[in-house]
Amino acid sequence: MDSDGNLIKVGYISGFYGVKGWLKVFSYTDPKENILAYRPWMVKIPQQGWQEIKLLGGRLQGKGIVAQLEGFNNKNQVLHLLKAEIAIRQDQLPACDDGEYYWRDLMGFDVVTDTGKNIGTVKGVMETGANDVMEVKGTDGGETLIPWVHDVYIKQVDQARQKIIVDWEQDDS
Repeated sequence: MDSDGNLIKVGYISGFYGVKGWLKVFSYTDPKENILAYRPWMVKIPQQGWQEIKLLGGRLQGKGIVAQLEGFNNKNQVLHLLKAEIAIRQDQLPACDDGEYYWRDLMGFDVVTDTGKNIGTVKGVMETGANDVMEVKGTDGGETLIPWVHDVYIKQVDQARQKIIVDWEQDDS
């Protein structure tokens, strides 16, 4: 139905719960129960590909999440869903406020110092207790970690030009 490129993976089916078709879900969202706010889900069913499935309900259960999908009423019907990926369409995400970004939208952006030196491209983000840290794949093949702190290290995000301007010197890393 949809290709992976139009979808954002938000979790996967990690097990079964009870005999009435409920599933255990491993969520990538933060907080993890946010996965239940997205409806419908796209589920990658083996040998069938991505299928849109209505989420009937779900809840926190212990340290995890359980959910029930429309059309799956007993354990035998859900056995083939074990490890199936769960995704949502990009348009299901809420719009960002000014100055806010989804990390996925910044991947591959050029990272340049405020003096014009090209550091590399955004390859990922790490969450830390204090602030997020941008992982930059360097032009020399190395990696630079830059704290995502606006007006200190992050000076400007230019989405039109796919460029992030930073106040960063290589010997700072």
